[in-house]
Amino acid sequence: MPAPSRLPRPPAPLSPRQPPGARWRRRLAGAALLVATLCAASLAAPPRNEGSRPYDKSHPFTVRSVATFDLPWALAFLPDGRMLVTEKTGQLYVVTAQGAKRRIAGVPAVTYSGQNGLLDVALSPAWRDDQAIYLTYVEAGTGANLALARARLDLDGAALRDLRVIWRATPDGNPRGGGKGGQPGGIIAFSPDGRYLFLTSGDRMRPETAQDNDLPLGKVLRMFPDGGTPPDNPWAEAGGARALMWTMGHRNPYGLAYAPDGRLWLHEMGPMGGDKLSVEAPGKNHGWPVVSYGDNYNGTPIPRPPTHPEFQEPVLYWTPVIAPAGMIFYRGDMFPQWRGSAFIGALRAQALVRVAFDGQGGAREANRWNMGARIRAVAEGPDGALWLLEDSSEGRLLRLTPAQEQ
Repeated sequence: MPAPSRLPRPPAPLSPRQPPGARWRRRLAGAALLVATLCAASLAAPPRNEGSRPYDKSHPFTVRSVATFDLPWALAFLPDGRMLVTEKTGQLYVVTAQGAKRRIAGVPAVTYSGQNGLLDVALSPAWRDDQAIYLTYVEAGTGANLALARARLDLDGAALRDLRVIWRATPDGNPRGGGKGGQPGGIIAFSPDGRYLFLTSGDRMRPETAQDNDLPLGKVLRMFPDGGTPPDNPWAEAGGARALMWTMGHRNPYGLAYAPDGRLWLHEMGPMGGDKLSVEAPGKNHGWPVVSYGDNYNGTPIPRPPTHPEFQEPVLYWTPVIAPAGMIFYRGDMFPQWRGSAFIGALRAQALVRVAFDGQGGAREANRWNMGARIRAVAEGPDGALWLLEDSSEGRLLRLTPAQEQ
């Protein structure tokens, strides 16, 4: 005999606190919010290509040369106004604002060739208590690992004490993690509260490593200042190389900095085109080498990011390239009109680039000043002056102040 027809269930009784129709109104509101969210996502502006932006016609600042170095790479300010400057060839100096230099002993041996050598320097967030600094470098020897070390800086004795490597790309000696390839990355950034250390690790000119979960190359790493693993990292429970990974799919990341609103921004060099500026968010894959806004050096095309929506898109990119290097967010008083902007050095474009932000996740290149030299690093001095390092065997340390200042 035929199965009995199933009667519809009676409606659930209404809560005494809930007027008739309230549940459906909430459901409709939720559906409308979901539709609006999806529409906003689908209508999000594509990344801006700023590659062809012309140089500004004039400089709104005065440039003064303070000192020269042999292939300088990074600088960091001490609380008393002196600076630490690294040379890629393996030297570290403490430098006064007037340009007097003193070499620091005890720097670890480095592999210096091409893009490799002594790289970034950063002060410990607890500097006043521990007088510690952090260095990144490509280690000497056949392994040529990117390494991150911590040491106490003895300013009176002009030496590093108690130096200890707290991270290296392949502690087990895996040759896939080191080698002679360039593009080491090596930029250090601390979270605003000082609890976490972020480190960029390049793909060492082996693009496939950026998507390899067993290697820390082509990644941004997040760790405690002692090198330990934060338990809330995206893949902390996986252990091994994955435990410290924050994001992946990077090529040659040479800029990492927190904006005043708390967002972490990263820039990296593309191949033939496709330098880019992106927001860092935990667990995201930025797509290299599967996608890029540039092409391979041999001319073969690379799929563009919109063809793979699973990857994180940049906010802006540069084709033709500028070869970005170094980045800060300006917070000072000497150039109040630029407060909140990012300043980026440009190697290929030989420029200082200013990027402005709209407060809603968007960005644009606002200025490009021709500096007549490859700009490797940018820093903000205690008084708000901008400081630059040129990438040259006679690279100058430059101080930029408003044009009207004498």
